[in-house]
Amino acid sequence: MQHDKGGYDSIDEYIAAFPDDIRGLLEAIRATIKAVAPDAEERISYQMPTFFLKGNLVHFAAHRNHIESRMS
Repeated sequence: MQHDKGGYDSIDEYIAAFPDDIRGLLEAIRATIKAVAPDAEERISYQMPTFFLKGNLVHFAAHRNHIESRMS
């Protein structure tokens, strides 16, 4: 559930907030990260889906005109 401050409790909630076509892309990014870093923990950090493994490993997010991924 999105909070009044604009945050989410989970990556599932974040992804669910987008249209089908964007959800598909976000799920593909998520699956790729899980495949290469299976021990990483899913979190929301900086209001973005994040994989954490001894620190923030990867953030990804959807924006109005693009989707981005950033390694910490």
